[in-house]
Amino acid sequence: MITALFGGSFDPVHLGHVNAVKSLLESSLAPDRVIIMPAFVNPFKAGLDTETRADCEDRLEMCRLAFEKLPRCRVSDYEIKKGTLSYTCETLEYLRGVYPEDKLILTVGSDSLATLPTWNRFPDIILIAHIAAVSRSPEESRKIEGYAEKVRTLGGKVTIIETEPFDISSTEIRKKIVNNQDISCYVDKNVVQYIMSKSIYKQGDR
Repeated sequence: MITALFGGSFDPVHLGHVNAVKSLLESSLAPDRVIIMPAFVNPFKAGLDTETRADCEDRLEMCRLAFEKLPRCRVSDYEIKKGTLSYTCETLEYLRGVYPEDKLILTVGSDSLATLPTWNRFPDIILIAHIAAVSRSPEESRKIEGYAEKVRTLGGKVTIIETEPFDISSTEIRKKIVNNQDISCYVDKNVVQYIMSKSIYKQGDR
């Protein structure tokens, strides 16, 4: 069996995230399950202003809504329940304990692949998991091949997976929500309804 980890802040989860998982499921790696893991606190974002950001339970529910129609996917609250900075290696070790016989895959974006060697306990990460790096175009794939090769020279296994282009970030989507702009082309319709029904990201509304 093959288990893939796909983690992030998901604040909010958007169609770029969903497309990445779809492409992973259809790739040569073909995981038997994908664990969607919202972070309690992303170490790279710790200390940032969180006034207009969704709380943990809202991010969990948005992920459930966004991924519920995809096969072989489930959302985990492990990092959120843990309640501390979310270090990827510790989560991989947790999954190793849950699925001791499985091959583990760590799914990352192209930006994360570039910084991967600087991550906490990087040598342990590449020892535990095969890296699936998601690229949004053939041009980006060529660009990040150098990052992939660096990880390989350090002992890691990397597969680059191409997905559909998606050129907006969660930060930009939050700004659109605050400015009452339409986000329906970027976010699953059920997630949009959830955000609007709870006035998430609207300053002073919660």
